[in-house]
Amino acid sequence: MTDWVLHVDMDQFIAAVEVLRRPELEGLPVIVGGRGDPTERAVVSTASYEARRFGIGSGMPLKIAARKAPENAVFLPVDHEAYEAASSEVMSTLRAMPGVVLEVIGWDECFLGATTDDPEQTARSAQNAVLESTALHCSVGIGDNKVRAKIATEFGKPRGVFRLTAENWFEVMGDRPTRDLWGVGPKVQKRLAAHGIATVRELADADEQTLVAEFGPRMGVWYHGLGSGLGPTVVDSTPWVARSHSRETTYQQNLTTAVEVEAALTDLARQAFDDCAAEGRPVVRVHLKVRYAPFETKTFGRKLPEPTTDRAAVVAAALALGATLDQDREVRLLGVRAEMTMPAGGDSIERTPVRGRI
Repeated sequence: MTDWVLHVDMDQFIAAVEVLRRPELEGLPVIVGGRGDPTERAVVSTASYEARRFGIGSGMPLKIAARKAPENAVFLPVDHEAYEAASSEVMSTLRAMPGVVLEVIGWDECFLGATTDDPEQTARSAQNAVLESTALHCSVGIGDNKVRAKIATEFGKPRGVFRLTAENWFEVMGDRPTRDLWGVGPKVQKRLAAHGIATVRELADADEQTLVAEFGPRMGVWYHGLGSGLGPTVVDSTPWVARSHSRETTYQQNLTTAVEVEAALTDLARQAFDDCAAEGRPVVRVHLKVRYAPFETKTFGRKLPEPTTDRAAVVAAALALGATLDQDREVRLLGVRAEMTMPAGGDSIERTPVRGRI
């Protein structure tokens, strides 16, 4: 018997939930985002596979999606409660499977730990259980650690199963760009490329000290190991504890004055603080996110002098950060994130829920 990590990822989750509620949308390009109005400022939360064929994807402004979409495309508003209900049912179903350990890592994805000689059978059992209880489809990646399981899922989509281990890692991933690795975004990819590292195999073969000099002692070692598909092997069923709470808004009309920005930040900071207060944990750091017109985004933060449960102190910190903004530039988005003290034994992985997006 061998220990395996399975990564379960729901296929086009948000769009699939919407199609389940509206069967007449089956086969149509469905785009979910904001209030469902493509003339407003908002981004795509998810797009059905039919919509993705037209180059529409998550994070894309709805206005751009509308230009790419065919005439029969359907735009729908985000319905957080419906997706949370569907997610809860999915996770409850998987948690009830015999012989597995569940670690939730998002609305639509989780890791399963299983000891078995046939991980593919376990994966198919998970798919069948989810389909029977929710009528939703999922893909499953099988790995000998979390990194390989997570990446394997992409090769199984949609509705499939794929195994990625040390044995076939370089065969499958060696010649692929570093951007295909879990945790490597465009900025990291560019920094790696500056050192002549373009592929996964080149990352694995790179000098570790070069990476440490570029990314620091912790992340440099992490990225080097990522080139070989190294990663944690333990699936932890300990309930996840939020590290922070965020609130952000994209404004339909740019904020053009300091008074407007101050009022907006006050409102966002109060909401973020109230989310933290509901958990009974002090705030230790406040972060500010700003998107200037037309589309330049910056984030920065400051540590509070001491942990606080004072709402006014958090609002004051947000306003102090806001005072550093460029007063001559119009603002289209603002966000405030309040970081809390972690309870003893709490999960230290950042998986911050963001609410209030339009």
